[in-house]
Amino acid sequence: MAVINESFQEKIFGAEKGSAAKLDKARLDRYRDIAAKMFNTPVLSRREMAFPAIADFASALLRGLDTYRTLYFVNVLKIDMVYVTAILTLIGIYDVMNNPLMGIIYDRTRTRWGKARPYLIFTPLPYFATTALLYSGALFLTNDQTDDPKKIIFVFLTLFAQETFATIYSIPRGNMTSLMSPNPKDRITLGLVTNYAGFFASQTVYGLFLPLQDLNRWGITNVSMPVIFAIFGYITCFFGVLGNMAMGVGCRERIILQPKPAPFTKTIFYILKNKYALRNFIAEFSTNWWSGGGYSWDVVTQLEIFGGAFRSALFYQPYNTLHPLSITFIPKFQKFFKNNNKRAYLALRVWDLLTGVGKFATGYFTIENPWLTGATFSFFHALNAVNNAPATVFEEELRREINDYTEYVTGERPDGTFNLLTGLISKVTSPLNALMTIAVFRWSGYDPTIPMAPWSQGNKVVYRKVYFLFTTFGILPDIIRMLPYFFYDLEGKKREQMYIELNERRALIANEKANEISEELGAVIEVLEQE
Repeated sequence: MAVINESFQEKIFGAEKGSAAKLDKARLDRYRDIAAKMFNTPVLSRREMAFPAIADFASALLRGLDTYRTLYFVNVLKIDMVYVTAILTLIGIYDVMNNPLMGIIYDRTRTRWGKARPYLIFTPLPYFATTALLYSGALFLTNDQTDDPKKIIFVFLTLFAQETFATIYSIPRGNMTSLMSPNPKDRITLGLVTNYAGFFASQTVYGLFLPLQDLNRWGITNVSMPVIFAIFGYITCFFGVLGNMAMGVGCRERIILQPKPAPFTKTIFYILKNKYALRNFIAEFSTNWWSGGGYSWDVVTQLEIFGGAFRSALFYQPYNTLHPLSITFIPKFQKFFKNNNKRAYLALRVWDLLTGVGKFATGYFTIENPWLTGATFSFFHALNAVNNAPATVFEEELRREINDYTEYVTGERPDGTFNLLTGLISKVTSPLNALMTIAVFRWSGYDPTIPMAPWSQGNKVVYRKVYFLFTTFGILPDIIRMLPYFFYDLEGKKREQMYIELNERRALIANEKANEISEELGAVIEVLEQE
């Protein structure tokens, strides 16, 4: 029985025979010099830094716009919150069905152009075009009827199309940068470039959206909310199509994958072979039902608690100044934590949690005084900005290491399969999420039918709840997501040895199976036929 149990554990949790963890060391050692060079030599060109930055600029514009999506549906399109929640739940159920298919197709894609690049050439246009259409809807659906069937059908159909193309686009896009270089310095640098392109884009949205509300309210401008959302939708579409198609054409994939992937029925269980990914999966599953009420509490805070966009801009200025400067702290934090990504990540995320608690704890007592509330928020938000770049770098590199560990123990990169598993978490828990969204929104006592203006709700209790939702409510899930990293041991010599053996195997495949790699153009069609 002990032998059977050991064999079962090895089969489910152990490394695959063809993986770098199990291949004959003498066979791998022939490529040791090449492996070391792959690990230590940066290869990305400036162009390969620029194109992903443009693509991430568009993605951040969309994320910034999506921050106000519920506000757009409820306040601009004027659809009842119950209908909005129902639509989002239905789209989530649909996503449960289309995500697995795309994950399977992506993991089996092998073409002469690479694994992710073909998708980046053909899918950005329909994805970003449907996004622009969604945020243009209020230009021609102009009535105030909150249960208008035309508006409800329009939102549902547009979100349905957007979600379809998002699934085809997002999995390859999310994994493209991991395929471009095996060099950690390349990946860190590219992560920083795209991170700051995204920061600039999000600040563009926030820096224009809120001040326009004040200018309109004061009668200085007369740019309607439907026009504002439509303009941002078109700009996002332009940069999204330009950046992603340029990335697909101009960036190379340098990670050599084995020519014939394993069946989906096998790779679906590969998460069991990666203890780090499995722990993160469990933590994510435990928290994904959490919802902050689905409303733009940051907008409410800035326009109603702080007293308007221009006053809020003053309170955000220290953060906006320190955020881009935080890049200079990366070497200092690396030195302080002795290049230990795990310790750095945990320390900096605890830092973030403490600043969130500090914002609410001080704001609770000063909520009726916009200047004091804004000043204390500004102080703790500035402290949060100091570690932004280092925390982002360490966290992203930890996630890449975990993905690389999957390749190390299985010989494959089933990124699409893993993505569909982690993506399914939010879909499985979407009914709970929808219920909590409604419950939290009602608990807040906030009335969205009252036009946004300083202290327009006239209720201290309501604004304390709003401020809590904005600054602190998301802390519990973050704490739970941190827990797996306390058990993360892919550090030091163990990490270095993994990368050397992993790159040795990549070099072996490139050398011994070169002919097979170029014959994979029709792999997707073959897989679909086999499935």
